[in-house]
Order: sequence, then structure tokens, then C-alpha cells
Amino acid sequence: MALPSSAVKFRRILAHFPQELSLAFAYGSGVFQQAGVPSFPLQNNMLDFVFAVDDSTTWHAMNLSKNRSHYSCLKYFGTKSICNIQNYGAGIYYNTLVPCNGRVIKYGVISTDALIEDLLRWKTLYVAGRLQKPVKILAQNENVKLQEALTSNLKSAVMAAFLMLPESFSEEDLYMKIAGLSYCGDFRMLIGEDKSKVMNIVKPNMIHFQKLYSHILQDSPQVIYKHQLGKLEIDKSPEGQFAQLMALPSTLQQKITSLKDSPGKNRDVEEILLQVAHDPDCRFVVHQGSLVYSSFRIHSI
Repeated sequence: MALPSSAVKFRRILAHFPQELSLAFAYGSGVFQQAGVPSFPLQNNMLDFVFAVDDSTTWHAMNLSKNRSHYSCLKYFGTKSICNIQNYGAGIYYNTLVPCNGRVIKYGVISTDALIEDLLRWKTLYVAGRLQKPVKILAQNENVKLQEALTSNLKSAVMAAFLMLPESFSEEDLYMKIAGLSYCGDFRMLIGEDKSKVMNIVKPNMIHFQKLYSHILQDSPQVIYKHQLGKLEIDKSPEGQFAQLMALPSTLQQKITSLKDSPGKNRDVEEILLQVAHDPDCRFVVHQGSLVYSSFRIHSI
């Protein structure tokens, strides 16, 4: 469950920043309880934020004026240098270990266009992956394209999970698979990180996952939910899997097809995905395709 007095706490923190935000959200153990992570004392939990802005240069200039101490030595080189760094990799710039309103926070800044591209295409699955799990939305403008992209990202996560799950599974299994998309191929899950991390995120927050995904599951012709048994069933026929593969974001489609396309054949994506849909190892192929995102995950947990 969300931690007490969060609305006031987050509103006061957000007031320290320029308000020209298309989306602002908080995430992590400082917002939602995670199994194995102490809830109290709250002041010991760093709060994590992401701010999406329409004009990164203007926003950083205003933020430098208000919060110059938040920035590293890059502040001496101006907003252009900060934006150049932001444009690398996953397209997000972080200020971390920032004292703010009696708390320690970390916040990332991403352009609205870069966020929309990640939500729709899963170019890096960096911020899109974060938004596949429960977050606390603090501010959002009336950008219809962004709202549609946020919904599309959730639907894509469901389709990817369907492809990697068996024919019958529980709702918890589904959310475990969705939450795990953000950690596929992350080497830290093998060395040092808690291997139960995904379970610790999902189990205490089932109600929040249900709020995110229940309407998508109810509207999806791909799934049958057996309420009394607590089970979901999906179509694992080649036709069903092909429909799911065709609904995936383009970047993941391309990574999957690269695993199956023989050199020199130059077949189109639809033809290769049809082959994957008939493959008995379809689940494994989709999982292997998702491993490409691990290189963008170094600072996302």
C-alpha cells in the first residue's frame, strides 16, 4: 500500500521544481511497500522521481536557477552539456542524493518525445519498464499522445507476458512476469541483487497491479479469466501467438526476428513472426529477444 501522508509529502517536494511538466511520478520502495524492505523510519528511504518535460533545455535552465546545487560539475558547462548527456543511452538525466524538504531524493529528467517513443516502441524499456509497475502519478498535463502511449505500454506488457507464460496461469504469475520484464538479462539479478526482487515488488502490491491492468484483461479477447479458480487462460495456438507477436512494440519484434532470420534471406518481420508463432519454443524466443534491454538497466532499479 502507498505510504502514509504521501500526497502532502510529494506535493511539497514537487513545489521545489519548475512546474512545466508533462508527467511527474514517484516510484520505488519509498512509495510502495516492498517485501523485505523496512517501511520505517521513512526518512531513511530515498525517494525516486521521474519528470517528463516538453523542452529539456528550458526546464534545466529554470532548474539550474532554482536548484543549482542538485547538479554535478556539469552545471559549469551549461544546459546544453546537460541535455547532451541526457540524450545518450535511455534519454534520461539523473540528479541523485539530493537533499530536498528534509528527505533525500533522486530525480530523472526525460523529454516528453523520448518518453513517448520508449512507451510505444520500447526503444530502451527504461522509463517504459518503470511505468509497467505501480507508480504514484504526481502531475500530468492533457497531452493526448502521451496518455495513449501510457496505455499502449501497459497493453504491450500484457502481450509480452502472455507470450512467455503457459496456457494457464494465475494473476500473480502474470504480474510477476510483467514486473520481470524490467529485469530480463540484468546481471545484477545473478550477482549481489536479491533474486526475490520481483516477487517482493509484486506480492505486497497486488491491488495496485490490478488497478493498472484489470481493465486491459477484461477487454482483451486473448484471455479468459476463471474467477473462482483464480486462473487465466490464453490462446497458445499459432494463430493466437501470432496475434500477440504482432501486437508487440517494434523494437522487441525486431530483436525477436533477428534471432530467427537467416543471413541473406531478408524476410519481412511479419513472415518471421509467423514462423516464431509456430515454433514450439516461442516462449523462449520471446524471452531471448527481451534480453537486449539489459544494457539500459544499470541505473533503473
